[in-house]
Amino acid sequence: MISKTALVSSEAKIGKNVQIWHFSQIREKAVIGDDCIIGKNVYIDHGVKIGSKVKIQNNTLIYHGSTLEDEVFIGPAVCLTNDKFPRSTAEGRLKKSSDWQSGKIIIEKGASIGAGSVVITGIKIGKYAMIGAGSVVTRTIPDHALAFGNPARIAGFVCQLGHTLKAIKNPGPTNYRCDTCKENFKIKNER
Repeated sequence: MISKTALVSSEAKIGKNVQIWHFSQIREKAVIGDDCIIGKNVYIDHGVKIGSKVKIQNNTLIYHGSTLEDEVFIGPAVCLTNDKFPRSTAEGRLKKSSDWQSGKIIIEKGASIGAGSVVITGIKIGKYAMIGAGSVVTRTIPDHALAFGNPARIAGFVCQLGHTLKAIKNPGPTNYRCDTCKENFKIKNER
């Protein structure tokens, strides 16, 4: 289902069972996998790659250079940037594409980015990581990390479902446990 008010480039590749809601814009050469939901007023820039079963909520901005793997969740009003130096040139003129050194953001499988967060370009957010609402992510976040704040700092680790992991006192091959899922995890602790 693509809303009549959505602007979807004929050069974009849209998978099966994708919902694109009102006033969203999907630019040229963007790729959206199967079974995704793109909320209202979402901007997906040219060349952005989005996997399958991704949910992107209302008023989100995803700029060129971003890759979202399968099962990623993006909360409302998130901004994935692509310019480390957002300003005019040294001569005081507006930037053109020739002045631009576009960065890249990779959000790996199952990661969740909370409402109103900003991710600075050049960042990778690991598998199943969870970023709290209103955070500013300025450095790479490892798999399963729970991070929040400005700048976002790692406060713990979570399972695939977002339940808090507890450190195992005498770790063997695993060093964290989810009491809810009853699973053990080997987490590389990069706090």
